[in-house]
Amino acid sequence: MSQDSPQPRQTPSFYTQVDISAAGQAQQSAPHPLGPQYEQTELLREVLTAQDRTNELLEELVNVTTAQQKQRMAELNQWKQAHPELAKSCRRAAEGLSQVQINFLDRMTEEIDDTIEDLKDGEFMLTEFVDRFGPRLAHLNGVIQVLAQLSAVPNPTDAPQS
Repeated sequence: MSQDSPQPRQTPSFYTQVDISAAGQAQQSAPHPLGPQYEQTELLREVLTAQDRTNELLEELVNVTTAQQKQRMAELNQWKQAHPELAKSCRRAAEGLSQVQINFLDRMTEEIDDTIEDLKDGEFMLTEFVDRFGPRLAHLNGVIQVLAQLSAVPNPTDAPQS
């Protein structure tokens, strides 16, 4: 049997071709002329190239995220310097709401302790509980977070360099 020399492919085939004809004969692609070690080596090179590209993209993502955080921190510090009394008021409000949050969480956990069996067994009771406590807790957390960010004392190591 004489074989024409196959043209080397850039990427090895991961799948074989299947002929779905009336005869139902399966045809497989021919093995690489240089052997399975060559195919494995090429595959590992491709994996390494893809990993290198992934690392480059992750570095770019970290750089962009860091730049955005620094810009946000600079803007926040400028706002705090422009409104020092409001920043202090935000601090007091955040501390006060933290106490409200503690009381709310205490009531919520007491409710859970009292109705745990009903919550486990009844879909209606669980939905009622989540509807009653969930949105309020989420909004309260959001407000406290905003107030805390607006009132945070700037860290000298995070301050933008002039």
